[in-house]
Amino acid sequence: MKICNKYYLSVEGETEKWYFEHLQNLINNNHDILRRVKFDIKINKSIKNRAKSIAAIYKTKAFHICDYESNNDIHIKQFDQVLDDLKNVPKINKNIEYKLGYSNFSFDLWIILHKKQQLGGISHRKQYVNGINKVYNEKFQFIDDYKEEKNFKRILSKIKLEDVINAINNGNEIRKINDERCNNKKKYGNFIYYTENPDMTINQCIEQILKECGVIKK
Repeated sequence: MKICNKYYLSVEGETEKWYFEHLQNLINNNHDILRRVKFDIKINKSIKNRAKSIAAIYKTKAFHICDYESNNDIHIKQFDQVLDDLKNVPKINKNIEYKLGYSNFSFDLWIILHKKQQLGGISHRKQYVNGINKVYNEKFQFIDDYKEEKNFKRILSKIKLEDVINAINNGNEIRKINDERCNNKKKYGNFIYYTENPDMTINQCIEQILKECGVIKK
């Protein structure tokens, strides 16, 4: 019987939840992978509330998946709250190792990166529908159309484990370029992010999971 790695996730919406359910199935249905995974996923925008619900009596790994939606004051305030909550997790439970997987502007960028690199920025997150249509051969008129359950799960059916590894590599390249340019760089504690798109750390979270279960060799 394979050892099972358990991870707790807090996500902002249903598309993120469906994605991680799909990723869990991709890993567990591959008989060549050394370990299974179990994702305990909750739609919860508050790291603090999610951390309080995790009864961690030993070292436990958790990830918060969220967006940096824009440089508008309301979205900056929301992201600052996420960073504050992340910093205070040890005060809630020191056994929880909580990491932040964010996307700038949105999770839709991460979906595109499974099939194609996107180094150029966009002016509004709704424009990602163009990239979605191109790489998945779809004809959605609006970004909300692709997020409908039947449509999004059709997209997921086109994503294999090799595509996830491709997205990780594309995300790593984006961060490498941003680190070299150092434009609009922000740091909160040990967490580094950029206020202009594209940027992300969700790739780092998923890379960690794939390494720990044996999909990617360390």
